[in-house]
Amino acid sequence: EKKKITQSKDVYELFQPIIGDLSHEEFWILLLNRSNKIVEKIKISQGGVTGTVIDVKIILKHAIDKLASSVILCHNHPSGNKNPSSADDNITSKLKNSATLMDIQILDHIIIADKEYYSYADEGKL
Repeated sequence: EKKKITQSKDVYELFQPIIGDLSHEEFWILLLNRSNKIVEKIKISQGGVTGTVIDVKIILKHAIDKLASSVILCHNHPSGNKNPSSADDNITSKLKNSATLMDIQILDHIIIADKEYYSYADEGKL
């Protein structure tokens, strides 16, 4: 049975054990079907203490290859600060605009900082 994502906390609970206490940044995506059930979770990149490289084409290729209806973005902030940087805002906007052309929704971008998280959707920034 594929797990259904109904809220940002579901994503946090899925990824916190994986990236919540790392000393470096990792960027992951969650591919979902029309029913918001998980098709696959994929690590896109692993970086340093202050950032990682995110390639829009690679993310969209994964989504298209798996025929995903929507994508949730997720990465960690090893600093413990859950607030998004301007680079986080820029990549979120760029991915949302690019995915729209392919009829793929970016449902959320979750930033995990140890035991707390930030959700672009919850904050009305998507």
